[in-house]
Amino acid sequence: MNAIFKRETRAYFTGMTGYVVIGVMLAFIGLYYAANCLVYGTPDFSIVLYSTTLIMLFVLPALSMRSFADERRNKTDQLLLTSPVTIPQIVLGKFFAQLAVFVVPVLVACVMPLILTAFGTVLLAGAYATMLAYFLLGAACIAVGTFISVLTENQIIAYLASFGLLLIAYMMEDIQTLFTTGNTLALIIFSIALAVIAALIGLACKSLTIGCGVFCGGAVLLIVLFQLRPAWLLTGLNSVLDALALFGPFRNFVSGMFSVSAIVYYLSVTALFLFLTGQALERRRWN
Repeated sequence: MNAIFKRETRAYFTGMTGYVVIGVMLAFIGLYYAANCLVYGTPDFSIVLYSTTLIMLFVLPALSMRSFADERRNKTDQLLLTSPVTIPQIVLGKFFAQLAVFVVPVLVACVMPLILTAFGTVLLAGAYATMLAYFLLGAACIAVGTFISVLTENQIIAYLASFGLLLIAYMMEDIQTLFTTGNTLALIIFSIALAVIAALIGLACKSLTIGCGVFCGGAVLLIVLFQLRPAWLLTGLNSVLDALALFGPFRNFVSGMFSVSAIVYYLSVTALFLFLTGQALERRRWN
């Protein structure tokens, strides 16, 4: 795993990807820090981190898109799969390399609340608790992007799919609000989500038939539930949407509430998508 980690980390800084990700993250963190904390005198550093969560949607997919897609495009994935390392070591080596790039702007941001103490009272415990949640949120986003990358050999497709999924997760709380406006709108929104899931399954299985079959079967089930038990449909969908609201738990930290369940949630999401990445890689090894 160490060899893969060093190789991937070196690759990010041999090219421009690592420098661009770090530069863009630091630029926006510094911009919001100067505007909110230095110019307007806001002592709450959590607002700065919350303002930059939208930047993750654009930056982190660029970091994760090449992890496995580039291996497949260059035909080096077979060499990697036949090397004397296990699948978990391959996945973790690449994941920790991406995390090493992301942690650089986070570590720089850790200094910023200390600077504010020279100008007044700052709640450092809340600032660094939010920083921890911010790092775990980024780790979860990277794990999602890594899973998408293992499904395709095209880096552009990996970037757009990762961006799309993270955008949906970012807007999930707003989508939940729309469910209160009526059952028909809920059905439409969930049908779109079903189409995305079917497309991902078809992409993973390399079969248009399987993707269409998943969509048709899910559509029939949705229509039946919509006609017979619409309340069940809304209750179930709200529960699912709560689990898919990736950026929702982070808002608890911004509000000043330390949430152990949010920490466990981000660790669980990261572990789940790394496990799915390993399973997809294992399937490629034997096919």
